[in-house]
Order: sequence, then structure tokens, then C-alpha cells
Amino acid sequence: MYEITEKERLASGLVMMQISAPQVSAKMQPGQFLIVRADDHGERIPLSVADWDGQSLTVVFQEVGVSTRKLGSLEVGEGLANLAGPLGRPSTVERYGTVAVAAGCFGIGPGYALARALLEADNRVIFVAEARDRHHLFWMDRLRRMADRLVICGQDEAGADRAADVLKEAVRSGQVDRVYALGCTFMMMECSQATRPEGVPTRVSLMPVMVDGTGMCGACRCSVGGHSTLCCVEGPEFDGHQVDWPLLINRARSYLDQETESLDLYDRENWHKARKVR
Repeated sequence: MYEITEKERLASGLVMMQISAPQVSAKMQPGQFLIVRADDHGERIPLSVADWDGQSLTVVFQEVGVSTRKLGSLEVGEGLANLAGPLGRPSTVERYGTVAVAAGCFGIGPGYALARALLEADNRVIFVAEARDRHHLFWMDRLRRMADRLVICGQDEAGADRAADVLKEAVRSGQVDRVYALGCTFMMMECSQATRPEGVPTRVSLMPVMVDGTGMCGACRCSVGGHSTLCCVEGPEFDGHQVDWPLLINRARSYLDQETESLDLYDRENWHKARKVR
């Protein structure tokens, strides 16, 4: 059993969880991910990792479906049914110069881990944090202490609404040599479109539907540079300018109706739990 040692609700539907997993934590690298199951009847879901210390792993996830809702209902002292990792290829971290890390909502967690590695490789890091509102911005104090510059975006912030707007201006003025984008698919697509005209290398972390996370099922298939690729074993990090974004978005919507129906049924059957956490 992989015991939950710490848990915090960062905002509505946004959960931070620390999990005891020494063997996995000891080998984790920035850019890699986990496949977890909350219970024996749950589906396998991919989770990016926000932090690790050789003994435990810290994940931040959004409750968007039944499986993440089940995961979010677990408390300290309880455990996950399964945890597999580290999976995927780690990010290639070198000395690039000035690097912008754009992260949205749950992507702020793995963005933090990546930014730390980039700083250790002697890069200057500009961290661009985007969220739907200030409640979904977390670890800002950590990022202020760590990053060379922190830019906060959101609909209730005084600055830009979107990370893509910040990146567009930064690449036009020649402020950055490389960009990483982590978060929801639409946000990463916008960031890639913003940097494409200036040709600034842009890496994105894709997390589509996955089942086994080892390349056997083919569920995470996407198109990069006109070629079919598996996100779990050949990614999850890819060149954002080469990703077929419309195809990726359409595949993500394949089971939207079934997921919506399943979540509605789960919430009706567990309404007492929903009231407690909200």
C-alpha cells in the first residue's frame, strides 16, 4: 500500500497529496509521471509529479472525473491501490540561457520541479503561472524565492489574462531562449502558437488518456511532426510546434459524454462526501 502522508485542498477541486513511495521517489526525474489507481475498482490515471525527496512523492491534481474524485476522497493514513513509476522520458535539462516555464493550475506543480532542475543547470528562469482565479494559484511563495522572475496571470489579476500573452511579448523582445509549457491541453497549444513565429524552442508535457503507461495499449497515441507516437514511452514531453493539437483535443473528447454521465452518477451516490469537501 502506498500511504498518503499529507493532503491539502489547495482550491475547489484542486488537491495536493504526498505519498510514501521510497523506491519510486529515489529514481524520479523532472518530466516523468506516475500511473495510479485509487482503489481496486478505479481506472488507471496518469499524474505528473510536483516534488520528491527520496522517500515520498508530491502530486497536485484536478478532480475532473470519477477516478480523480475517488483519489481526492482519500485521507491521510489511507493508501492507493496501485502506483507505478517513474514512467516516461525525463526532461532534457541543459544550460540554455534564459528559460520561460509557463504552467497552468495543476501544471504549476510539475513546473516547479522542472524550474528547480533548470536553475540547478545554471539557467535563468522566468516562471509564468496561469490560473482561472487566484485561488488556483499555489506555491507562489516557493516560486518567488526560487525563480529569477515570477509572472502571475489570471482573470482576476492586474496583468495579462493568459500565459501565452506573456510568452508572445517575451519571445518578440528576445528575452527567452527556450520555453516549457505544462498544464491543460488548450493552454499548452496557445503557448506553442505564441512562440512559433519567432522559432523559440518550445517543449510541452502531454498527458492524454492512458491505461498501462508502458506502450502496450495505444490509448495515448498522438501525432507529432506528422508521425504517430505514444505519449507514455516516447514522451510525455514533445516539441510543441510539431504536435497536431486539433487531433489531440478531439481524442481527449472521445469519452466526454460517458465521463460526464459517470461523474453525475458518482456524485449523486456520494453527495454526502461531496458536501463535506466543498
